[in-house]
Amino acid sequence: MAIFDSLPASVSIYEVSPRDGLQNEGAQVATHAKVRLIEALIDAGMKRIEVTSFVSAKWVPQMSDADQVCRMVEKPAGVTFSALVPNARGLERALAGGIDEAAVFLSASETHNRKNVNKSVTDTLRAFEEVIAPALRSNMVVRGYVSTVWGCPYEGPVDPHAALRIAQELLSRGCYQVSLGDTIGVGTPLQTRRILEVFLREIPAEKIALHLHDTRGTALANVLVGLEMGITTYDSSVGGLGGCPYAPGAAGNLATEDLAYTLSGMGIETGVDLEKIWRAGQVAEAIVGRELPGKVHKAGIRSLAH
Repeated sequence: MAIFDSLPASVSIYEVSPRDGLQNEGAQVATHAKVRLIEALIDAGMKRIEVTSFVSAKWVPQMSDADQVCRMVEKPAGVTFSALVPNARGLERALAGGIDEAAVFLSASETHNRKNVNKSVTDTLRAFEEVIAPALRSNMVVRGYVSTVWGCPYEGPVDPHAALRIAQELLSRGCYQVSLGDTIGVGTPLQTRRILEVFLREIPAEKIALHLHDTRGTALANVLVGLEMGITTYDSSVGGLGGCPYAPGAAGNLATEDLAYTLSGMGIETGVDLEKIWRAGQVAEAIVGRELPGKVHKAGIRSLAH
């Protein structure tokens, strides 16, 4: 099969900048600035936005205003707001804030999971019992994240079959989709193909999303592999906001503008207005006060055809 022989007509972009993008920022971002970013993303046509995280303010001070963000931002019809929900108290806050979708998170790597949430993988899955089933009973959908699928900063290579078992467990508990994370941006296209071959033998493509980091400049190449293999949901962050904590100064999340520009140029529908998502990236850059790494963010959206 030649490359690009099998491409989807449309792709869903899952915007994570207000949560994953901002959570590692050292300086506290004002609540009204976070709301302004979310509003700019909505204006650009983003339909799925991870707006905040209901974690303890002690552990992630940047997300201490989660309740205020939910109160202040207006959600139009047709837009889904999601939030990271680690426990029963987080779920209670998410429901009170009108969040549509809970996200639960764990690592494929035991060491990374312990360092990230101070629990074993088994104990983390057990803790999700107080989130997933109660959320579903409250008519809230649940999405799962499995991080370090491509590699762990502590353990090195990760067995994709171990990650698959975790994903299957999340789906069996009621998650509608599992987002597979290249958390430290080490993935390459052939590796991505091999990982997806393992997953797609057991899980339908529509239940898998890819959360790719661009730390080493390979995220879009990995997206192309995903497209060829039938994956149609990709997480991204406007401007590439959200650096990788294991590679200081390097790019982190795949930039939404880069993803949307590439997909648009391939004739794949995203629903994203390229000019407006570029402007949203300028909003993100202004509120964090530093240059963001996204390529289209820096170069603009004008193509050679113009």
